[in-house]
Amino acid sequence: MFIVENYGTAVLLCVITMVCWGSWANTQKLSARSWRFELFYWDYVIGILLFSIISAFTLGSMGNQGRSFLPNLMQADSDNIGSALLGGIIFNAANILFSAAIAIAGMAVAFPISIGLALVVGVFINYAAAQKGDPVILFLGVGLIVIAIILNAIAYKKASSANKQVSSKGILISLLAGILMSFFYRFIAASMDLENFASPVAGKMTAYTAVLVFSVGIFISNFVFNTILMRKPIDGNPVTYAAYFKGKFKTHLVGILGGLIWGLGNSLNLIAAGKAGPAISYGLGQGATLIAALWGVFIWKEFRNAPRSVNSYLMVMFLFFIIGIGLIIYAGK
Repeated sequence: MFIVENYGTAVLLCVITMVCWGSWANTQKLSARSWRFELFYWDYVIGILLFSIISAFTLGSMGNQGRSFLPNLMQADSDNIGSALLGGIIFNAANILFSAAIAIAGMAVAFPISIGLALVVGVFINYAAAQKGDPVILFLGVGLIVIAIILNAIAYKKASSANKQVSSKGILISLLAGILMSFFYRFIAASMDLENFASPVAGKMTAYTAVLVFSVGIFISNFVFNTILMRKPIDGNPVTYAAYFKGKFKTHLVGILGGLIWGLGNSLNLIAAGKAGPAISYGLGQGATLIAALWGVFIWKEFRNAPRSVNSYLMVMFLFFIIGIGLIIYAGK
């Protein structure tokens, strides 16, 4: 199987993760005009599972290093399989709650609360479990990224023409989504032997096996979480499974593409965790906010009619993001 041999390659894979995690939502934006989010989300989850299967039987099975996928899965302990499955369930619950928070409170509130909290708490949790990297530099970089996320929220709020009062329900869901999002990565990492990808200890899984089990957890839990959302949506009328099967092939393909993009980023991030450490891999991956902001500013023109003061916030935001990401990378050297 493919194994990362040096820190530089690990950083490169984490940067690709950042691009993938910050770009997949474009597919949701493309399909939003004709396709409900709840229906899109099914295709998105299918895309994640599909990529994990392809990855397991290609990069996870080829070559002479490490255990190939099927032998690795057969020898995995039930505790480690359960840990990766739980990680998928937690991620799916967090992702759906995050989407609900956006619908209730808007991006300006949900994003800094959920993602900012997930970034800070998640890095602490993963660093406590595997202490790789200089903690002072690492958490300084995390702090700068949190400031950048807050500046991004301020820019969105100033650019918005309507100043709606934020409900306490929206804030509560944002907090819950952020807390859940900060935990999912640790459960996947715990199922792997991060110290030795080439010869993991008995019972532990490789990154490729863990990603597939994690994706199965997402897929199975979606029958519960998304079914609830379809019957009792945050916005609009309930939707049925019949509506999903009436969708056009191209529409389904867009959602699956979104899942493939996110799945690629997730796989590369976990492959890199052995050399970079889970805290640095996770922290860099959550820098996806920077990529999402770039899409919003330059492609979707979300700030086209915004006041001039918004540009100042955006410039400082991008600066803090770049410096923060640079510090996280440097912390691992």
